Amino acid sequence: MVKKTKKIILRSLLKVEDFILSLYKNKYLKSERIPWTVGYSEYKYDFIGDLINSNKLAVFATRQLPTGYGYRLDERAVEYPWFFARLKETERMILDAGSVLNHRQILSAEKLQGRNLYISTLFYEARPEISPSPSYIYEDLRDMCFRDDFLDAICCLSTLEHVGMDNTKLYTPDTSKNENNHDSYLKVISEFKRVLKPGGTLYLSIPFGVNKNHGWLQVFDSAMLNSIIETFGPQSFSKTFFRYENDQWNFSTEDKCQDGYCFDIHENKVYEKDYLAFARCVVCVELIKGEKPL
Repeated sequence: MVKKTKKIILRSLLKVEDFILSLYKNKYLKSERIPWTVGYSEYKYDFIGDLINSNKLAVFATRQLPTGYGYRLDERAVEYPWFFARLKETERMILDAGSVLNHRQILSAEKLQGRNLYISTLFYEARPEISPSPSYIYEDLRDMCFRDDFLDAICCLSTLEHVGMDNTKLYTPDTSKNENNHDSYLKVISEFKRVLKPGGTLYLSIPFGVNKNHGWLQVFDSAMLNSIIETFGPQSFSKTFFRYENDQWNFSTEDKCQDGYCFDIHENKVYEKDYLAFARCVVCVELIKGEKPL
């Protein structure tokens, strides 16, 4: 009886929460749609959730995004769809390295149902009410708890740039995570390779362009991208570049993204003319771990 009462109360609270969030989103849509203002996050994750649950993911195979795609949204607008468009049906044991999937609109995606999902992050954060719930693990990605050759796939979207940087600014109160270790991300890549099964896939995205240390993250350049690929030593890999330009996200090339940078809302209080939300350019990399030699 007590459990039933708790479930009823929880459902009621979720309905109230949904109503409030819808008000925020509607306020955002009726405004100038400026990134990071009230309702921005609610609109963004609803937009992404609707997309990955539709048949529109196919546009990510055509390399031609619709006019106005991701208007004034940050790079999540291309990272999530890129990942879900590539996720294989055979990949059943998945790690979310960095807790980027930890949103109700994402976790409820049909493409995640029936899979074993682990979420690894530094510190406790909100857990969306999703059934069945993912398994949450609190650890440093440079020293993971998983045994060798365990996972089918790893999803690491816009997380690697924070490794070895000052994570106390937003992600954890642990003062030992206030670092400035520029090359620490390579330890994560080695760990990813270790815990992936032979033939397993690493889905990775990072802000790309001119290397810059923002304190709490860094932008990766071509040399750093190459070091990731060399450290992982994949059987095969692919690189997909995106650039926010002309008020939308577009497919791009490595050459055209060499001048990429991040608009850091924590540093810059005045937006650029196109209201860039965060990264100007992002690269999404799919790396396949080789089979073990006989």
